[in-house]
Amino acid sequence: MLALIGFAMIAAFMILIMTRAMSAVAALILIPIIFGLIAGHGLDMGEMALSGVTALAPTAITLVFAVLYFSIMIDAGLFDPLVRGAVRFASGDPLKVALATATVATVVSLDGDGATTAIVTIGAFLPIYRRIGMNPLILAVLLGSANSIINMAPRGGPMARVSSALNVPMMDIFIPLIPTILAGIAGVFVMAFFLGSLERKRLGVVALATDSSAALFDREPGVERPQLFWINLLLTLTILGVAIAGFVPLPPAFMIGLAIAMMINYPRISMQRDRIAAHAGNAVPIVLLIFAAGIFTGILEGTGMVDAMGRSLLALVPPQYGAYFGPLVALTSGPFTFVMSNDAYYFGIVPILSETAGHFGVAPAEVARASLLGQNIHALSPLIAAIYLVAGLMKVEVGDLQRFALPFAVALNLFMIVVAIATGAVPLMATQVAP
Repeated sequence: MLALIGFAMIAAFMILIMTRAMSAVAALILIPIIFGLIAGHGLDMGEMALSGVTALAPTAITLVFAVLYFSIMIDAGLFDPLVRGAVRFASGDPLKVALATATVATVVSLDGDGATTAIVTIGAFLPIYRRIGMNPLILAVLLGSANSIINMAPRGGPMARVSSALNVPMMDIFIPLIPTILAGIAGVFVMAFFLGSLERKRLGVVALATDSSAALFDREPGVERPQLFWINLLLTLTILGVAIAGFVPLPPAFMIGLAIAMMINYPRISMQRDRIAAHAGNAVPIVLLIFAAGIFTGILEGTGMVDAMGRSLLALVPPQYGAYFGPLVALTSGPFTFVMSNDAYYFGIVPILSETAGHFGVAPAEVARASLLGQNIHALSPLIAAIYLVAGLMKVEVGDLQRFALPFAVALNLFMIVVAIATGAVPLMATQVAP
């Protein structure tokens, strides 16, 4: 019964936001309370909600300061060379714009931080999409697809989680997955070619000026600081470097970086105040959505719905299909991670899957690889902060983004599963059933 309530809650939430019957903020707050009451809970949901909000507080802090930091860098002109290069390459051709988007998203994703990838890629390309008239949701699809695939590398959170949860060395998981990851990246470029070709047919080639990225960014005159380009670049690389190396956690890294960036680029207090005010409208909606998502996830996990849903899905696997447990894990990893957080899936569900798979002769490393293949579907989950960051930066509805991107995410997921099976990273059938 608890599992049914949980699935009904997820379904109700998705229907309400995709049909625009409720805003994402309202649905994230009210829907879990209603279904929590149905599940027999009352005032105890307050502690659950607070626990969820507290868990997401570091993410919210990181994003608000990261958004403000990179907005300051856009004002100062740090990304002007990137935008000019993209404009020169694209020449107003939507196909080339889509291919450039996939390239930049893939390269920037290598830093291991999804928020940075979203902010940089959207900041660089959204003005071009708007100027040409391209559908900005294409940008979201290519960004999310590239980032979710690169996130399967050892630097990514999912790899670290599944490695520690199953006590399997990362390289044992990662190396056999390399062909699948490369194929997935190739799939992103195929999507870019397909979507860009459709936009080229719809829009044609649009003439763009290549001498002024400031016009593309539509920023206030006089805020550029081209003479500080190398200092700003060094500051940005330093912030990312110390965060990736683990010397400083990401939230204080961006907090310190924002303070230094404002002092260097806009030393007068009045100018700092103006720059913060100019970009606060981008940061506040994102933070609201993240804290609202904390209430949703806190109640979903606190009521036990997540565990109940996971175990009910496990019970659906017939014993006669046990030898095919690897592909079954791969096929269910997307739906699993769509309705629960990575922590809940990799620390709560995957160990159960691995234990069960062991009885059918499927090794833990094979289960680990299979469990990573649903990350591009997970990127569209209403339970993670990234989708609200992307929707907020692009000023689109979360439901519209999910509705447009989900078919592409499913197609890419199935393609990568096929490649993983074909290359042996995930065995089609266990070669030996354990006694």
